[in-house]
Amino acid sequence: MTSSLAEALNGQSSVVAAELRPPRAELAGSDGMDAWIDTYHAVHRLTRNGTRVFLTDSAVGTEEEDNLRHLMANIGTDVPRERIVPFLTAKHPIEYCLSYAERAAQAAFPALVVLGGDKSVGIPRCVEHAWELRQLIRARVPGLALGGWANPNAEPASQARYLTEDRFTAEFYLTQIVSHHALGAVERFLVEADRAAVKVPGMFGVFYYRSGNPKTLALLEQFLPVPTAQLLSEFAAGATPQEVCARTIRELRSIGARHVYISNLPLARANQTLTDILALVDKS
Repeated sequence: MTSSLAEALNGQSSVVAAELRPPRAELAGSDGMDAWIDTYHAVHRLTRNGTRVFLTDSAVGTEEEDNLRHLMANIGTDVPRERIVPFLTAKHPIEYCLSYAERAAQAAFPALVVLGGDKSVGIPRCVEHAWELRQLIRARVPGLALGGWANPNAEPASQARYLTEDRFTAEFYLTQIVSHHALGAVERFLVEADRAAVKVPGMFGVFYYRSGNPKTLALLEQFLPVPTAQLLSEFAAGATPQEVCARTIRELRSIGARHVYISNLPLARANQTLTDILALVDKS
């Protein structure tokens, strides 16, 4: 039997997950259908190979299709629900959020990541803080394992303390995107997490930079910390996207950050790209 994500994160082995972004809500007709077919294929291939898959919700403020509705209707019975973890942001009405959590539990998805969502774009949050929504969900659906959020790039002591508070209301957490070019921030966060005796396990975000295009990197800087100069130097020296990503994972593991999730994998080649990255991680 496949272990749940929370159980796996508390185990001895490193866990690698892929974060996929569902099609945008405004895609119409055949474009939307083709995008969802690519999503289903990616989910099937990744989970069949043992990879956990996160499906985002309204990423960077852009309205996306209801990821849970499509999963329930089309994922089939051959994919372990334990390997699929939907995201839910607070950028919906409260009743929608609570209903979403109930639907997730009824469909046998054992875990749900509950985030606030970017305040600077899109519709407002229904609550000020994500922990408030997690508390409401915990009261309504007590058996659902919940995931929260931390940011190693912020003040590390306060971030670590937050993970120990009762109001955090989560069995695990994900972090903001981090990089081997700014490893000091992660090291400081890990030191403070150890000092604060943080018990919940975490997964560190790794971004798959597909190229060293300066315009693309400048656009990404609006949403996440991007070490642009260092990445441009790496790509100019001949590094491939897979090598850059593998370096981050190796460096994170070297300082004790064992679990990672990888964002921005190319949907149609997500499984093969991840396989190539992990082969490079294990090679060195």
